[in-house]
Amino acid sequence: MSSQKSRGLLREDTGLDAKCAFIQSEKANYRVAWMCQMLQVPRSTYYAWVGRAGKVTATQARREVLEQRVREVFEDSGQVFGSRRVCVVLNEQGTAVSLGTVAKVMRHLGLVAISKRAFKRTTKKDPGAQTFPDRVNRNFDAEDYRPGEVLVGDITYLKTGEGWLYLAVFIDLATRMVVGWQIAPHMRTSLLIDALEMARVQYAVAPGAIIHTDHGTQMTSKQFRHYCQDHGFIQSMGATGVCWDNAVAESFFSGLKNEMYHHHVFASRQMARHKVAAHIEVFYNRKRPHSAINYQTPTTAWNWKQEQQQAA
Repeated sequence: MSSQKSRGLLREDTGLDAKCAFIQSEKANYRVAWMCQMLQVPRSTYYAWVGRAGKVTATQARREVLEQRVREVFEDSGQVFGSRRVCVVLNEQGTAVSLGTVAKVMRHLGLVAISKRAFKRTTKKDPGAQTFPDRVNRNFDAEDYRPGEVLVGDITYLKTGEGWLYLAVFIDLATRMVVGWQIAPHMRTSLLIDALEMARVQYAVAPGAIIHTDHGTQMTSKQFRHYCQDHGFIQSMGATGVCWDNAVAESFFSGLKNEMYHHHVFASRQMARHKVAAHIEVFYNRKRPHSAINYQTPTTAWNWKQEQQQAA
């Protein structure tokens, strides 16, 4: 067991009991003195723990370590990961375990993922505005697209103690990466354009990309239409009032509100901005395994597909 492996299996902030249990579980494979040194546990402390715990079998010790790791991953997710996502993260971190075992451990520990609430639509249609044909036709299968080929976008609202904030996002269908987002105290078309401009500049979304939205007034405005035309983007729109036609964007907003927003009270717009930025850039894009991309994180999927394209 290398020092790198030991650090991968146990985090730096892992408690003393968990470290001692880990040493106990591996003592048949590695020297106790060496493991104590790697995990920075005094040997006297370890043997005192063994004395207090009585005769702990290797199986019991491994179970204690696994329970600790399951709890850590669950808490790190903000208590939103169910057993499947916890299992994916554990295996990626070097803890080989089955989905059934993780589910049993979570039941034993009483760890239940936060349940979802109903999602409410916020965009309104301008009956006199120009619309565009649906070029996606509810095909949201990530395997059918290349990174940057199709983006889906929408706007939602967030309440704070200082008034409303509005969040616009654009999500890459191939990787489920949020490639563009913007937050502001207004719902003007510039909010949507700023989010798409981020995708264009930071993720090199190129001319020919399909931009799929609903029929909201910002999406059907002349200003947004001219922006898309100027950069060679092709607009696409689902049917009016049919949430399934923009299901990926609405699912993202539902997740953001259930996994983060509904569990905080934001006294200021600035507090909300910071939480939204952390949720998108740190948690969602880089930590949250996504079922639509074989439980990879969006960042991992984006990098892998980009490498595949370059190698082709």
